[in-house]
Amino acid sequence: MSDNCRLLMLGAMYENGGNTTHRFLDGHPQMFVYPFESQLGTRLVMDELSSLFPVKYRWPAFALDATPFQDYKAIIDEECKVRARTPSVSKFRHSPFDFSDDDRCRIYQEYIQTSGRSRTENVMAFFRATFDAWRDYRRTGRESVYVGYSPILVVDAETILTELADAHFLHVVRNPWSAYADTKKRPVPLSLRHYLLGWTLNQYHALLAKQRFPDRMHIVRVEDVMRDPFETLGFLCNKLGLEEADSLRLPSWNGTPLEEVYPWGTIRRATPEQNLATARELSDEEQSAVRAYAWQYLDVFDYQSILK
Repeated sequence: MSDNCRLLMLGAMYENGGNTTHRFLDGHPQMFVYPFESQLGTRLVMDELSSLFPVKYRWPAFALDATPFQDYKAIIDEECKVRARTPSVSKFRHSPFDFSDDDRCRIYQEYIQTSGRSRTENVMAFFRATFDAWRDYRRTGRESVYVGYSPILVVDAETILTELADAHFLHVVRNPWSAYADTKKRPVPLSLRHYLLGWTLNQYHALLAKQRFPDRMHIVRVEDVMRDPFETLGFLCNKLGLEEADSLRLPSWNGTPLEEVYPWGTIRRATPEQNLATARELSDEEQSAVRAYAWQYLDVFDYQSILK
């Protein structure tokens, strides 16, 4: 593929600040930042983790005998397709978005006709076609990195970094008390045990990938993003060979600053004070249970003193 843009994928357990970090990267003059969660997975994903995590959040699998059109349609990408095809029911309906999913499908097929089908070519064509089809995207002409985000995708980080030699992965972690307190606010929340199983598995895969790919696997605490996004994400930009842009200081949508990150995520105001207040919403019993389930990672991420 002639496009020279690299891929930076973000992952985070639910309510761990992945959407928040994604919005802070939005507006960077050297990044094509995907508009919503880039849910690349397909229903062909089937492994030992398929029963725990939704396949729409996973690294995709494609049928060997599929056509480029069938490959494109297999990518779930629910948030973007709903906003493009049925905007009146999208939670992002109030955000300007001049985009045609049919145009993206056509452009995608044109790229694959040139490059040929493979998982990596399919993924990169998908990102490239997205920004070709996004008519009101604020380009700078300096973009060199595609940035996508999907919850729990860190479980596939090793695969992604193996298949794409120039890709980078950013994993975002949040203290488990605030994270669980926010997931409880969902209409049908996961149980504490179920949620902490996913949280701990995310940290396991992130640390394992960091050992294997120390130069391309990056881990940040959302607490540090909230405290100083310019410093925390500027460090990441340096690792990518990109500038520390002033846009890192505020979350935004297509370069327009956001007063709150919602509805991109459950974190409305990305401040240390609000984050701590969220953790304290849990009862003493819940706080103790979270500590018991997450104990082995509390020292690793310096979370032991969060609620002391």
